[in-house]
Amino acid sequence: MVAIVLNEEYYKLLHELQAVDFVLVELNLYLDTHPMDTNAIQQYNQCAQLRQQIAHRYESQYGPLKNFGQSYSTTPWSWNDAPWPWQV
Repeated sequence: MVAIVLNEEYYKLLHELQAVDFVLVELNLYLDTHPMDTNAIQQYNQCAQLRQQIAHRYESQYGPLKNFGQSYSTTPWSWNDAPWPWQV
């Protein structure tokens, strides 16, 4: 198994995505039991928007995060160009 060394920005964006995803999961669970909490809904929507921005920056530099129509690809097909999770 060969580890691929990437620049610091790659790891920074990936860490930001993981942090925002964690917050979104927690807010989602909270909102399942508190569906009328407008502050939590507002926070969820802000985090969802932030996640889209970070994901766009990541994908424009390093390729798609998800497959199956959730991310766009360049030509040629770029899904398999990014390092796999076990390579970073």
